[in-house]
Amino acid sequence: MADQKPNIPLLQQREIEAKIVGPLVRAFTDAFGREATLDVLRGVIVDLARQGGAELARSLGEQSLEAFATTLGRWKENDALQIDVLESTPDRLSFNVVRCRYAEMYRRLGLEDLGATLSCQRDFALAEGFSPDIELERTQTLMQGAPFCDFRFRRVPRDEQPG
Repeated sequence: MADQKPNIPLLQQREIEAKIVGPLVRAFTDAFGREATLDVLRGVIVDLARQGGAELARSLGEQSLEAFATTLGRWKENDALQIDVLESTPDRLSFNVVRCRYAEMYRRLGLEDLGATLSCQRDFALAEGFSPDIELERTQTLMQGAPFCDFRFRRVPRDEQPG
């Protein structure tokens, strides 16, 4: 039998994960301290998101910003996010998230202090794993109390990249 991932909405998947990870993080925090625990958690989440971005690019067969934009529907499934798209071109994808049920879910579960680490932090690593030519800038999130999340993706030509 082929190894298939269940096709459940992303919001539901994150809630299942949070119900397991939240208590584990609390227990590890008690045993090893908050900073050490959160450092490990951040590393794991970033690695998973980077791998997810690479997998997404492989599944789409390309690493363009236009292809990436087509995946927003997965994030919005079951009204998980309400997004106002400001710009969508081959070089830029800019939108604001004006409602985030992920943030609402973490608050409902009493995990609002972990929500940014478990969800928001994934976005940068996902973009990085998807394509080295795509850069994300975000200065605020609903999870951290802002009125909206400001996602600004842009294609960075290789000659403009540092290093």
